[in-house]
Amino acid sequence: MASGRVFQARRLPAHGVQSGWDALLPARTPTTELDRTISVDVAIIGAGFAGLSAAVRLAELDPKLSIAVIDSDEVGHGASGRNSGFLIDLPHDISSGNFGADAVAKSRDEIFVARTAIQQYARLAEVHGWDNDVFDASGKYSVAMTDGGTEHLEAYSLQLKSLDEPNQLLGRGEIEKVTGTPAFKSGLFTPGAVMVQPTALVRAVAAVFQEPVKLYERTPALSIESFSGGCKVKTPKGEVRAGRVILATNGHAESFGFGRGELLHVFTHASLSEPFDPATLGGLRKWGATPASPMGTTVRRINGPDGDRILIRSRYTYHPTIEASDATIKGAGDLHDRKFADRFPSHRHLKMQYRWGGAMALTRNTVPLFGQVAPGIFAACACNGIGGTKSTAAGIAAAELIVGHQSRLGDIFHAFAKPQTLPPRPFVDVGARLNLAYREWRAGRE
Repeated sequence: MASGRVFQARRLPAHGVQSGWDALLPARTPTTELDRTISVDVAIIGAGFAGLSAAVRLAELDPKLSIAVIDSDEVGHGASGRNSGFLIDLPHDISSGNFGADAVAKSRDEIFVARTAIQQYARLAEVHGWDNDVFDASGKYSVAMTDGGTEHLEAYSLQLKSLDEPNQLLGRGEIEKVTGTPAFKSGLFTPGAVMVQPTALVRAVAAVFQEPVKLYERTPALSIESFSGGCKVKTPKGEVRAGRVILATNGHAESFGFGRGELLHVFTHASLSEPFDPATLGGLRKWGATPASPMGTTVRRINGPDGDRILIRSRYTYHPTIEASDATIKGAGDLHDRKFADRFPSHRHLKMQYRWGGAMALTRNTVPLFGQVAPGIFAACACNGIGGTKSTAAGIAAAELIVGHQSRLGDIFHAFAKPQTLPPRPFVDVGARLNLAYREWRAGRE
């Protein structure tokens, strides 16, 4: 190979404290580190939603392809194992603005993208016998704490009906039968969403790989060298030589120089309660609810052998270093305690056993960083806050792209504009923090 261009990693992922999802699972023995030079058809950097789904799709399209998936940490420790565990099949907000033909087409494309991701997991769940603790096609609720939130849910319900999407509005008494608390004024049920244990899900996907697909954990990519005929990925103890590379590192694409000046690094934060006796709280023992306001508070109730737990997710913080401090997590945790007490006053004595944050990458025009970014290097990055489905779909689309497979999903991803350039620092830093604070203030009790 002739000398090529080198993309050096300026930093490696630092995920922070262990997530509650990971803590609840039994210990797992990671796969071996890469400690030699190997040659494969495709190297995938990142073993989260995007990277794992790309490997799965590549193996479906061409079972003879040799594939190496490398990750700097263990599967499930990164951002994919840190979200709140919703695979959502519908757009977050289609109830505002002009809902004309273009908006209808855009919404239908978003639904197709999300359902393509969900369908891949559904196939794997059926083939490999995953139980409902890993993948539960139960649908989800949206809940309102205020009259304004109820109005939003009613408008959203009408727009869903205009798309022929089934949904059910629930009054105060009906949503109380689900949640066990009278705090919510109303709810909206949509049947197509899936609830997952996110760490268990990515572990389960990684466990299905067979030769010629190989996973190497605790193997960070230190650099990528791009040649006219392929790439070399340097790791601390070895090297991957590949014809093509899929960069499935979400915001850490910027660490290699891709998407620089285009990605906003935002963390969302969660707390998971200590277990409690399920007999002390009515309603269903297993449900998940997103807020009527997109910047509001997500709630889940999960159950296990030691009792039930409540998850609270709220607070978005901006971190251009892609690291959240302990102080940031503590501040988010204080907010979670207040949100929890407001929603479950009868259980306000419960302590939060686990608190953590997870990174996501946003772009100014809410498009992914996708496609060929250098000779032989293809990106499937920038989840824009809906990583469970959008990152998965991006991984599938990247796999299809590099083998030349035509699909509607690929057409949708090819049609995305390029990420828009952000204002220079420090203006973008100030603007991002003010915008997040304002949107959180507007969400209010939601």
